[in-house]
Amino acid sequence: MLDWGPVLIGFILFVLLSPGLLFQIPGNNRRFEFGSFATNGRAIIVHTLLYLVVFTILILALGIHIYIG
Repeated sequence: MLDWGPVLIGFILFVLLSPGLLFQIPGNNRRFEFGSFATNGRAIIVHTLLYLVVFTILILALGIHIYIG
């Protein structure tokens, strides 16, 4: 049986935490921007750290597993 939990959680978080898509911290003009579709280096670093923290909590601490097969 294959564990698809990390793959699906990673994909969903990647889409939701892409800087500039839904929100961006820090924004280009303000600290927090919604739907700007633009990004900068600081926002990429912040969103990468957010992704790492949320992914680690969901997969390791909560133990989310999705088995197919």
